[in-house]
Amino acid sequence: MKHLLLALMLTTAGTVLPPQAKAEQALVAAQTLATVHYRSATVDGVKVFYREAGPADGPVVLLLHGFPTSSHMFRNLIPTLADHYHVIAPDYPGFGQSDAPDHTQFAYTFGHYADLVDGLLGQLGAKSYAMYVMDYGAPVGYRLALKHPDWVTGLIVQNGNAYDEGLREFWDPIKAYWADGSAKSREALSGLVTLPTTIFQYTDGVRDVSRISPDNWVHDQALLDRPGNKDIQLDLFYDYRTNVPLYPQFQAFFRERKPPTLIVWGKNDKIFPEEGAHPYLKDLPDAELHILDTGHFALEDKLDEMAPLIRGFLDKQVAKR
Repeated sequence: MKHLLLALMLTTAGTVLPPQAKAEQALVAAQTLATVHYRSATVDGVKVFYREAGPADGPVVLLLHGFPTSSHMFRNLIPTLADHYHVIAPDYPGFGQSDAPDHTQFAYTFGHYADLVDGLLGQLGAKSYAMYVMDYGAPVGYRLALKHPDWVTGLIVQNGNAYDEGLREFWDPIKAYWADGSAKSREALSGLVTLPTTIFQYTDGVRDVSRISPDNWVHDQALLDRPGNKDIQLDLFYDYRTNVPLYPQFQAFFRERKPPTLIVWGKNDKIFPEEGAHPYLKDLPDAELHILDTGHFALEDKLDEMAPLIRGFLDKQVAKR
């Protein structure tokens, strides 16, 4: 296949192609030829797994995943960037292949996650990076931005909230748990870690469900069903309340630092709905906004649209910085 692709590229080398055809050709080439490494590092005594690809001296792109998945959500995007960019995609503790310490012995908080990712990046020598933030990745990434505002070279925001407008009806049971912290309210959220909800996150709002691989929810649910993982996730649902008071600080970072920003948002997402996308433009008026006809995990069915947008943004706004 590689030889066939190279032959095709050589055949068309002298042909003038339209920009879209060139982008698609580059995308196919990158997906075919990229090598991804699967590594782990010990950060503050915890094994943190991460995917890494691309040249070690390339501009760093940090990919921060959401719930209930892991760096697995970026498996198809990483090869499209790895010819030029140093791509790093970690799993938070309790997710993917990272350690999952007992929740009574380990602080499952977004602040702790930000510190651990910061420690991992320190070990890898990454002192500047563009960030792709999605779902849980937004509060992790934005906390990193508050720690190191000068290090952020750009933002790619995909259904990652930083505004009150983005917390709508889906969040009402979780807000009830924030309000009273009771065992009853905690247990009421148990359905959020079950297979029907995991399938819902991948398929709701998607126009062509045949584009969504069932491997996604099989993979994620197997990890959610590990002994003790339910309590890890419930701890994180409760700690999410600590992100909301930081929204004004996140927004101040946007206004003051004005990082180049690409927003690609699934408009049919009930968890982080489209109402959370538009307020970014108040603080980042030069941001590039694309509202896509899909749901929560937009990369699963819209990679063909998103990858050229992301690559074009990085090439224009980040590679030259």
